[in-house]
Amino acid sequence: MARVQRVTSPAPTTSTGDGSGAPLVEMTGVNKWFGDLHVLADIDLTISRGEVVVVIGPSGSGKSTLCRCINRLEPIQKGVISIDGKTLPEEGKDLARLRSEVGMVFQSFNLFAHKTILDNVTLGPIKVRNQSKDQARKRAKELLERVGIAAQADKFPAQLSGGQQQRVAIARALAMDPKVMLFDEPTSALDPEMINEVLEVMVQLAKDGMTMVVVTHEMGFARRAANRVVFMDGGHIVEEATPDEFFTNAKSDRAKSFLSKILTH
Repeated sequence: MARVQRVTSPAPTTSTGDGSGAPLVEMTGVNKWFGDLHVLADIDLTISRGEVVVVIGPSGSGKSTLCRCINRLEPIQKGVISIDGKTLPEEGKDLARLRSEVGMVFQSFNLFAHKTILDNVTLGPIKVRNQSKDQARKRAKELLERVGIAAQADKFPAQLSGGQQQRVAIARALAMDPKVMLFDEPTSALDPEMINEVLEVMVQLAKDGMTMVVVTHEMGFARRAANRVVFMDGGHIVEEATPDEFFTNAKSDRAKSFLSKILTH
């Protein structure tokens, strides 16, 4: 595969976070193969505390794989990934400990069908964080209120809409008090009318200073909430810039072609 020239625009100077600008997630020389397919090629990416990075690009460009590698749901063959200054180990208790600091929201909601919404949110804090049941339930109710579904606490996932289930998944991830939240196309499985209710929760998280990496096709969210847009193609980071600069003045031909197709529909 031909090497893609990376075009980098000046980094954004604003942040929704604490303003420290300290690196929270660092990927250095990361490479990933599926058999002979080179899905991530020499990825260098640093995400600062409080920064919202939206990753976009065509299907098969490596976006979701990048997201899943950050907490080693997918192992890498080469390179280094660190969270808050600590290198991700390959396995064991140290990996589980670091992984617990990284919240993840998937395309599918992955809720436990036989447990109530409240129990879905409290399970991790009780089992992993060793919180008391009362403490976990109190926090879970606060988070369900935050995502707008406190009234659904005693229901089961099948009784909720897709948008409501995805908001439960966000609350469940937040219940672990993660340092960073990863979103892998969180609205792609939703009906159009449900997408906005999930995006609104994510926008509010961004405003509240949560460090976020979001793989999405929702360009409106990228414009509204991102500090930085990262454009991928063929396993490479081709271009990164502020939303305003990327959407109005993309530098690479590949990004210009991509935008010309998606922004005219």
